[in-house]
Amino acid sequence: MNLVRPGSFRFAVLCAAFLLMPILSTTRVARSAPQLKLTRSPSVLSALKILDGASAAITAEQIRITEIPAPTFSEAARGAYLGKLLSECGLKVTTDDMGNVIGERPGRSADIVMVVAHLDTVFPDTSVRVRRDGDRIFAPGITDNGAGLAALVALARAMRDAKIATSETLLFVADVGEEGEGNLRGMRKLVDAYKGRLKYVIALDGAATDYVVTSALASRRVEVIISGPGGHSWSDFGSPNPIHAASRAIAQFVNTPLPGSPRSSFNVGEIQGGTSVNSIPASAAFKIDLRSESDAEIAKLEAALRKSVQSGISDEMAAARSRNVAGKPLDVEFKVLGVRPGGQLAADSPLRAAVQAADDFLGNRSRNELSSTDANIPLSTGIPAIAIGAGGLSAGAHSTSEWYNPLGRELGLKRALLTILDVAGVLPE
Repeated sequence: MNLVRPGSFRFAVLCAAFLLMPILSTTRVARSAPQLKLTRSPSVLSALKILDGASAAITAEQIRITEIPAPTFSEAARGAYLGKLLSECGLKVTTDDMGNVIGERPGRSADIVMVVAHLDTVFPDTSVRVRRDGDRIFAPGITDNGAGLAALVALARAMRDAKIATSETLLFVADVGEEGEGNLRGMRKLVDAYKGRLKYVIALDGAATDYVVTSALASRRVEVIISGPGGHSWSDFGSPNPIHAASRAIAQFVNTPLPGSPRSSFNVGEIQGGTSVNSIPASAAFKIDLRSESDAEIAKLEAALRKSVQSGISDEMAAARSRNVAGKPLDVEFKVLGVRPGGQLAADSPLRAAVQAADDFLGNRSRNELSSTDANIPLSTGIPAIAIGAGGLSAGAHSTSEWYNPLGRELGLKRALLTILDVAGVLPE
C-alpha cells in the first residue's frame, strides 16, 4: 500500500483535486443543462411520448415509401408522395425546379434549421417490392433512405401533434440527387437558395445511432471512354480493341499504392462496351469513384488514373503493331461526373453539442464519423451540418439484399427530435 502523507507533493495534488471537484461537477452539469431544460417542456415530453408509441405505423409508412421507385434522376413519384405526407403534417409544401420537396414550419425567426432526407436510391430498373422475413424487412433502399424519409415525416407529425413552437423556422425537406451521379444536386440547390438564412442542416440518412457524421468525405467520380475503329472478331483480329485497352488500364490502376494516411479508396463501379461477342467494339467505358480524407490525395489518384489509361492504350496499340495491323489509333475521353467537397463541423459548434446532449440524455454512445452525405455541401460552405441515422437495425446498404429491423427505432427518432429542437429553440408554452 502506498500511503499519501501530509506535506508530500502527492498529498498537495490530492487536496487540489478535492478542491476542484465542485468545479468539475459544475462543468458537467453545465454541458447537459440545456438538454435537461428542453425536456422539461410539456410539449417536448408529449412529442417524445408520441414517438415512443409510433414505431409500427412508421414502419408501415416506410414500406409504402420504399415501394415507390426513386432511382437518381427519377424521384418525382416518390417526391409527390412525400409532399402529400408533409402537407398532412400541417406544413406549407412546395417543390423547387430541381425536384426537392420542401415543407416549411414557420418559427418566430426567419433563420432556418433544415432537416433533410434524400429521396433517391442507387439502383435503376430494380424491384423495390418489400418482403418480410421474421423481424426484418428486405428491399433495396429500405434503410437508405426509406428509414430517413419515414423519420422525416414522423418527426414533423410528432411536432404537430405535440403543438411544439420553435424560435427558428424549420424546413423538412425530401431532396433529390444524393446518391451516385446525382452529385448532391438537390442539396447544392437548397444551400444556394437558403444560404443567407440557413443556420444548421441535419440530414437523416440510414438507421445507425452509434455515430454522427461530422466530417465530409471528399470524392470525385470519373468516366473514361475509349473508342476505336471496331471490326470483325476474325477478319479484323489484331485491330486495337477498346475493351482490351480499358482492361489493361484498370488492371494497372488498381495496383496504385494508397497511403496509410490520409485514408483513401477507389472503386470501378461500372463497365460498358461492345455490341456482340464476335465484334471488336467501337467503344468501351468505365466509371470510377475516388475518395480520400484529403483533396490533394484525390488529385494524385486522378493523375494516376489518367496515366494508367494512357499506358493501357499504349500497350494495346503496341499489341496491334506486333500483329502487323495498322489502323486508326484509339481515342480517349475523360468526363468528371461529380465532385463532392470535404468539410468539417467545428469542435465547439452548438450542433455538435446538441447531438452530444441528446445522446447523454438518452444514454446513447456514439462516435464522430467521416462520410459522404448531404452534409458535405453545407459543411464545405461553412454552414454547420451533421448526418445521423433514424434508428433501428440494418445491413446491406447499396445492395439488393438490404434489410431493416425497426428494433430501436425510437432511440433514433428521439435523438433526432432533441437535436433539432436544441438548435431550433423551443418557445415557452
